[in-house]
Parts: sequence; C-alpha cells; structure tokens
Amino acid sequence: MTLSDLLWNANLDLARACLDSPFVRGLATGTLPPDKFATYTGQDAFFLKAFARAYSVAAARSPDWEGFQTFHHLVEGVLDEMALHREYAKEWGVDLEAIEPSLATRRYIDFLSATAWSADVGTTAAAMSPCMRLYFFLGRELARDGIPDHRYSEWIRTYSSDEFEPLAKQLEALVERYATDTPALHQTYRYAMQCELEFFESAWRSQ
Repeated sequence: MTLSDLLWNANLDLARACLDSPFVRGLATGTLPPDKFATYTGQDAFFLKAFARAYSVAAARSPDWEGFQTFHHLVEGVLDEMALHREYAKEWGVDLEAIEPSLATRRYIDFLSATAWSADVGTTAAAMSPCMRLYFFLGRELARDGIPDHRYSEWIRTYSSDEFEPLAKQLEALVERYATDTPALHQTYRYAMQCELEFFESAWRSQ
C-alpha cells in the first residue's frame, strides 16, 4: 500500500461524510438550491486561486527538476478548472471579482499557504492531495449509475472524468516521492480533509 493510499484510507470517514453531506447529495439528485451552488462556485473559485499559488510555491521550493515540472503542470490543471468556474459564474450570475471568502474558505487557504511556505514539499503535496482525491471520489460515486441529466451534470462529469484522475495521481506521486510517513503528516492530511467537509457544510448553510 502506498503512503497516499494509507492516508486516504485513514480518512475515509471524512470522505464519506462529504459524500453524505446535504450539499453533495443535492448535487447528486439535482435538487441543490441554485443559490447555494452559486455561493459554492464563488467560494471555490476564490479557493482555486490559493490552490494554484500553493502549487507554484511548492514548485519553486522543489528539490529537483522533476518535482518543479510536475507542480507546474498541476497549476495548468487548476487553471482549466478555474475556466469551468468562470462558465458557472456566468450561468449562475456570480461576480467572481466581488467574492469575499467565507470563514471556512479563509481557514482552508490560510492553512495551504502556511504549509506551502513553511513545510517541505512532501508535506505540501499531502496537504493538497485530499482535495484532488476527494473530488475524483465524489465524481465517480455520483456517476456510478451514469451521468444524471440535471443542472449539475457538468460538475459530476468533470470530476468523474478520465482527464481529472491523472491530476490526482500526479499529486499523489509527489507525496510518494517527497513525503515521510510521520504523525505530523497524517495530521496535515486529516486537517485538509476536515477543511473539505467544512467547505461543503459552509456552502450548504449559506443564505
């Protein structure tokens, strides 16, 4: 079992909590109130900017050229995802330039930024990995019986796609390459998963 698999399996309770959250269940059935998805879209776009910056910091601090290239390639994946969010924003009437981060969003991006600047790149990869693995997990679970036909179909299609999985695997490969299996690493990974759950819960509670 790889270190990434070990970390993921140790946090399946939080991954399943995300899957069972009212927000994600609403995505699955198409019954999520549009205003809550609009809030999520804005917050996630704000978060993705911080995610891309964390990748860039990790690239600059990478101890070898291979890591530098891989982190930069992953930035491109985030930019593609941000383009999708811009389309969502147009559809849902969200002004991405006017978004203020929620407490859950701020907590998550502050954690990523602090980790990227102060920890080794293996720990940074482990802090960012839950987001990628979780979204692929959610996408595949929601598409288990086929892509549904409703207003959130494109979200499910994106995160269940064969194009998204390699990005998650590339990041996990960086965990294997640079991270060391320590209690601190496990705590970092779990905190990131808790931030993911709080992110969905915050979007659900939004007015």
